[in-house]
Amino acid sequence: MNTMNIKELALKIKQNVSKVIVGKDEIIDLSLIALITSGHILLEDVPGMGKTILAKTLAKSLNCSFRRIQFTPDLLPSDLTGINYYNQKHCEFQFRPGPVFSNILLADEINRATPRTQSSLLECMEERQVTVDGETRVLGKAFMVIATQNPIETQGTFPLPEAQLDRFLFKISMGYPSNEEGVKILKRFIADNPLDDIKPVASADEIIDAQNSYSKVHVSDDILKYILEIIEKTRNHPDILLGASPRASLALLKACQVYAVLQDRSYILPDDIKYLAKPVLGHRLILKNSILGRNAGNTESVLDQIISGTAVPSEDNLSKGPR
Repeated sequence: MNTMNIKELALKIKQNVSKVIVGKDEIIDLSLIALITSGHILLEDVPGMGKTILAKTLAKSLNCSFRRIQFTPDLLPSDLTGINYYNQKHCEFQFRPGPVFSNILLADEINRATPRTQSSLLECMEERQVTVDGETRVLGKAFMVIATQNPIETQGTFPLPEAQLDRFLFKISMGYPSNEEGVKILKRFIADNPLDDIKPVASADEIIDAQNSYSKVHVSDDILKYILEIIEKTRNHPDILLGASPRASLALLKACQVYAVLQDRSYILPDDIKYLAKPVLGHRLILKNSILGRNAGNTESVLDQIISGTAVPSEDNLSKGPR
């Protein structure tokens, strides 16, 4: 699959998702970038903003398996990964797969589960495998976690640890619709739910093919240096306690490659990095002077300072030469 095919595939899925989701083109694009890069998404917003509907619409647009699990304080790790049980009929232990053995997993209100249960996703999200009772089972290649959480309610919740947050490619917020978009939502849902009529427009094999092909997007040495300069400045900034990890730099690079494809280019521009730096890096940074080290507004402000203070490479040779 070449870059043009990837763009056509993404556009086809986006148009399908837009039949349900109103006025969130940027959010849909970020979701598609995460899907193609084999990344995961953390959707953080107040209730009723369409987080779950977005996840379900994206899943129904793909001809692949989808599982949803409601995270609660009494949820056990085995409820996610699966369990070995004794089959009396066959007189032997058998493995019952959990919801993670799917292509798209919706982890609804992920911060309501205990840290023990949250940590059961670490191996799944990073290594695409599950270890139960000492036996490791490989997940499918097209595996994506879409997690949701409510930033307002804190009672009965457990904040995600740094290791968990670092495994999400993006942390994004749906945001309130405009007045015009609100009218469109009311009209679209007034008679029935358009989600019921959504049909698959892409297969799991097509997604896997795209995941194996987007790395063809050219990345110049100047772009690599530009990414690393931004990453390095997050580690040395006086207002940041914990900077971005090497995983974060790889995540930013891969996201920019797919974003370039969506913009009908076969190479990365500095503007791609500027655009994706906040959703990729924002949730990975801990500030020194904020509650629990996290404040979305302050984090964006610090990243603005870092990006504006980093020299932008010339665009003359960004599309030429070997990587």
